[in-house]
Amino acid sequence: MSTTQSERLRELLEPLVASQGLDLEEIAVDSVGRRRVLSVVVDSDTGADLDRIADVSRALSAKLDETDAMGEAEYTLEVGTPGAERSLTQHRHYVRATDRLVRFQLHEGGELIARILAVDEDGLDLEVPGVKGRRPTTRRLPFGDIDKARVQVEFNRKDTKNDNQTEHDNKTEEEEA
Repeated sequence: MSTTQSERLRELLEPLVASQGLDLEEIAVDSVGRRRVLSVVVDSDTGADLDRIADVSRALSAKLDETDAMGEAEYTLEVGTPGAERSLTQHRHYVRATDRLVRFQLHEGGELIARILAVDEDGLDLEVPGVKGRRPTTRRLPFGDIDKARVQVEFNRKDTKNDNQTEHDNKTEEEEA
């Protein structure tokens, strides 16, 4: 039997979130002055757009209204997705972060920043960016070597797929002229 309010809420809400095709990532109940805020974080392999968030928010609100899970005091329900710099704690998080730049804190000490190329049951295939004009290298990182991992925001990432398409489009326009 679960004992904390967050555990009870997870047991109540997780099946409902799953029925909406989403994963329940986090639940937090915080007091802000005299009011309470129930924050629910959801995600899926295909992401969660605003319509899906609104649908799950309505379903969670209805479920909470028909139970006494939040008690009698007023509360605010906030439903959202993980932030841009989410922590990776489960296998599915790593899969979803494929092709993203991640900062790894390693058990042996030290830090590694690399792009996830592939994920399997044992670990990750990574591309480590080159330094000072050197080419990127690949590396295998077992899950057991990872202490913490967090996705990094990239503002100036060069998208080689789109560059190749643009180059192809330019050639086509030149050839037609």
